[in-house]
Order: sequence, then C-alpha cells, then structure tokens
Amino acid sequence: MMKMSQPFHLVTLSPWPIISSINVMNMFISILNWFNKNGYEFMLFNLLSLSLSVMLWWRDVIREGTYQGFHTKKVYNGLKMGMILFIISEVFFFLSIFWCYFHMMLSPSIELGMLWPPKNIELFNPYSIPLLNTLILLSSGVTVTYTHYLIINKFNKKSFFYLFITVILGLIFSGFQLYEYYWAPFSMSDSVFGSIFFMSTGFHGLHVLIGDLFLMINLIRIFNNNFSSTHHFGFEAAAWYWHFVDIVWLFLYFFVYYWIFI
Repeated sequence: MMKMSQPFHLVTLSPWPIISSINVMNMFISILNWFNKNGYEFMLFNLLSLSLSVMLWWRDVIREGTYQGFHTKKVYNGLKMGMILFIISEVFFFLSIFWCYFHMMLSPSIELGMLWPPKNIELFNPYSIPLLNTLILLSSGVTVTYTHYLIINKFNKKSFFYLFITVILGLIFSGFQLYEYYWAPFSMSDSVFGSIFFMSTGFHGLHVLIGDLFLMINLIRIFNNNFSSTHHFGFEAAAWYWHFVDIVWLFLYFFVYYWIFI
C-alpha cells in the first residue's frame, strides 16, 4: 500500500530562534543602559547582531517556501492564522496604551490640576504635520492595496513600482515624525501627558519602521520574481501589518492630537 505524504511542514532544527531571542533580550538591556547614559555602542552592536540573525532566519523561511515547496495549502493556512494572532496581540498591546491614556484623560487626578492636558503643556497643531502624516500613511495604505491587486493580476513591474512608493511614503512619515520630536515643545518627563504621548507615538513609529522593513524585503522578493498570483503570503502578511499600523495611527491622530486640541 502506498504511503501518503502528509501536507504539513516539519521544520528542520534551526539556531535562529534562540539566537534572535538572546539578541532581543540584549537589545533591550542595552537600550536601558543607553537611557541611563552609559553609552550606545553596545546597543548598536546588538542591533547589528539582531538584524543579521533575523535576516538569516527570513532567508531560511523564504527558501523553504519559494524554492523547496514546503509551504503547502495547510502550511499556508497555518501561517495566515499565525499572522492574524500576532496582529491581535499587537492590538492588545496598543489597547493597554490607550487604556492608560483614557484613564488619565477622562478623569485627571488632583496632581494634574484636574486638567487634561496638564497646565503649561503646549500642544501640537493637529492641522500641520500630524494631518500631513495622516494623509501620507493613508496614501501608503492605498498604494500597498493596489500593489496586492497588481500581484494577483501578474503585473510584476507595476507592483514593484507601487510597493516602492509605499516604502518611500513610510520613510517620509518617519522623517516627519522625527522632525516633530525634535521641535516638540514638551519632553517625555513633562507629566504623564508627555510620557503617554511619546510612548504611544514612539511605539507606533517603531511599528512603522518594522513594517517598512517588512515591505522592503517584499520589494526585493518581487524584484527576484518570488511571488505568483496565488502564492504570495509574504506580501499579504506585510500588507495586513501595514493596514494595522494605518488604523492605529488614525486612533492616535484623533484622540492624541485632534480631540484634545479642539
């Protein structure tokens, strides 16, 4: 009787999960040291080490799915579920930040003068850079969606062009946010408002950079013709993540910039 092959992919032993975990731990320890003014050299070293381990891990996954054919429909569905669960975990991460923000905003304590924002906090004008960044990020959501449409319809050259525009828009967003931070009229130590503002927008900015890196990898893969019209989950995962980043920014813009300004 012929033995039926099972549709799942049993991954081979890989050193990258444990190495990446150690690098992430060292990365956060070095960031804490940097915050305490003990130098940033160790942080840069760990950033390089983490980047290399992640790149090699991604290389192995791309090789398994693209060249070795291990990503069957069962594996494909498992990857989709894994990405969905990851995004749900990110939703709860930002939910905790918004919970803190609404707790302080809706019932400011006596230490804050029962005011929100606290006295002497000069707010950003929501109709200047924040609004511009909103338009930039929403535009990038349109271009990444159109890129998906082009991949499905096998327009590889056009899909490369529109994904390149998405990456550039993400970098422009990060540049404007850095400019906003540089000229901010308050700092992270200016009451709980400053702490929540820089933590919420800062973590969102970090997610924008991670999403941009995700899209850059897919840009290289489109250039190398790794995707077909039916097998392009690497791009789909990046697009889902990018749309999540867009939605979080809309909440940040409305509640952190616009609502308290009007």
